Amino acid sequence: MSDPHRIEDLIPLFNGLFLEKLNTELVAGEDEPVYLPASVEYPRHRIIFAHGFFASALHEIAHWCVAGPERRKLEDFGYWYKPDGRSILEQREFEQVEQRPQAYEWILSVSAGKRFHFSADNLSGEVGASDSFKASVASRAQQTIERGMNTRLQALSDKLRDFYGQPELRSNQFELEREQQACAS
Repeated sequence: MSDPHRIEDLIPLFNGLFLEKLNTELVAGEDEPVYLPASVEYPRHRIIFAHGFFASALHEIAHWCVAGPERRKLEDFGYWYKPDGRSILEQREFEQVEQRPQAYEWILSVSAGKRFHFSADNLSGEVGASDSFKASVASRAQQTIERGMNTRLQALSDKLRDFYGQPELRSNQFELEREQQACAS
C-alpha cells in the first residue's frame, strides 16, 4: 500500500490557502530547509522544505505558523541554528525553542492522518529528544487544541483534515502514550 501523504498534494493545499492571502508559497527543496522572505529578486515568501519530504514540509510549515509578522520578514525567521553535534546544554536550548513548532507539527500530522515523530535534530550528537521535551511538546499540543489554534494553523489543519478525511481534533490525541504506541506499530 502506498503512502497517501504526497508533497504533490500538500503543496497545492498550502499554496491554495496562503499564496494569495499571505504571499507565501511552499516549495520542495534539494538541500537544507530554509524560510526566505520576499525580496526584489523573488516577490513571494518561500517555505523551502528538505528533499521533498512530507514530514519536512510539515515541520517547516509549523515554524512558519509560530512566527509572527515581524519574524516572517527575516530569513529563517531570524533564528540562529546550531547544526548536528550539539552538547547537552545546547540540546536543552534547542528543545526550549522547538517545543511549540513540534507541537504544531504534531497537530498538522494528526490533521493529515500521518504519524508524528519527535525530532532532536542532533543525529551526530550524544543526545536525542529527552522525555521532558516530549512531555512539553505533548502539553503544548494539548493546550493549543483546548485554547484554540492561530488562524494559519487552524486553516491548514482544517484543510488537511478535510483532504485526508480526518475527524475533529481532540486534546487526548496528543498524549505521549498514544504517540509511543503509534511509533511501536
